[in-house]
Amino acid sequence: MPQELRAVEWAGESLALIDQTLLPQRTETMNVRDVDTLVDAIQRLVVRGAPAIGAAGAYGVALALIEGQREGWSVDEVRAAVARVRAARPTAVNLMVCVDRVMTRFEEGLDAVLAEAAAVQREDVEANRAMGAHGADWLLDMVGEDRPLRILTHCNTGALATAGWGTALGVIRELHARGRLEVVYADETRPLLQGSRLTAWELVQEGIPHYVQADGAAAGTILRGEVDAAIVGADRIAANGDTANKVGTVGVALACADAGIPFLVAAPTTTVDLATKTGDDIHIELRGEAEVLEWGGVRTAPAESRGHNPAFDVTPGRLVTGLVTERGVLEVAAGQLPGDHLK
Repeated sequence: MPQELRAVEWAGESLALIDQTLLPQRTETMNVRDVDTLVDAIQRLVVRGAPAIGAAGAYGVALALIEGQREGWSVDEVRAAVARVRAARPTAVNLMVCVDRVMTRFEEGLDAVLAEAAAVQREDVEANRAMGAHGADWLLDMVGEDRPLRILTHCNTGALATAGWGTALGVIRELHARGRLEVVYADETRPLLQGSRLTAWELVQEGIPHYVQADGAAAGTILRGEVDAAIVGADRIAANGDTANKVGTVGVALACADAGIPFLVAAPTTTVDLATKTGDDIHIELRGEAEVLEWGGVRTAPAESRGHNPAFDVTPGRLVTGLVTERGVLEVAAGQLPGDHLK
């Protein structure tokens, strides 16, 4: 994987997004020039992954200013457009945090907004590299054996899901760079297959040995002793360590707890939301029924069936062995809480 790969990149007066709905069959870039297109791109998962959405939202403030100048909007209309970007996906707190951060420069004009958005992107890459090193150190110490590790991951948490490098996949990349990675089990991640389409694509670019498996196989793979640890990302982490991530994550955590192996969550501190006390307070996005009732546009369920399609689930903090951020690793299940980490 070239280190310069960016899922989100500012291109003069537009935002260039790798269209992740087309991977791995085609690699195409969408040039976003207005707020409506950006909101649609976020909601359709053209850009996805909490840190990448945060970076896109940061640049979305600049898009709103440029569109407002072009269309003759009032300041209130520009702010309303920014609010639509901020609300495009409700579970991932990074989007709200990054938009709010850039809005602190709003009154200074476009150049200041772009400078702040670029800082958001740069700091995310730096944070990802730091958490990759912290997470690799911690895992190697936890496993305590001088051999390459077998890692399971769920959904996509690499360069495509961030401003660059990756969170959970960044830890995996670091292990691979150290010669301490044997194989990765990548859950396919139903219903939109971010694991088989995106994670596997990134692993191929890196030359990392891996298996793609059905989500339903994960628990069995863990309980058969074929995995040394699981590493996942997060879209929001509550003050008590409860973690919202792609639906299916909680089953991985339960299997790890039963098998007695580490379950590591990798996320930047911007994903920690101290205002959300527990996972019960996290809004879980429900996506369209067609994603689970159809395949490739063809109905697979009976016409009378309804679809239940939560995009995320919440893993209780008691199941999170470690939370790695750019600041280090907290052992949440042992009583260390995110709030203590951020002081």
